[in-house]
Amino acid sequence: MANVEKLSITLSKDMVEAIREAVDSGDYATTSEVIRDALRGWRYRRITVDPSDIATIRKLVEEGVRSAERGRLKPAEEVIARLEKKYRSMARKPKARR
Repeated sequence: MANVEKLSITLSKDMVEAIREAVDSGDYATTSEVIRDALRGWRYRRITVDPSDIATIRKLVEEGVRSAERGRLKPAEEVIARLEKKYRSMARKPKARR
């Protein structure tokens, strides 16, 4: 990854455990990967897309095209294999009681 910056963050013990479990289970390769995935989700949720908002949808499509032009693509087979592994692992885990 080019243009990266290292940050130091403080997390609760529960959050750290959850991150380590995600790596230990094979869902993610590294703790950094878990954090990056969480941040992508956070960024996505901050964008409120109204289906009738064509300008916002165009902006998101253009962002995806620019990302692809920079070579930030993964083969579909790789993504599907990773998702299958992730959801098989999730299906095997007992659900936590709240």
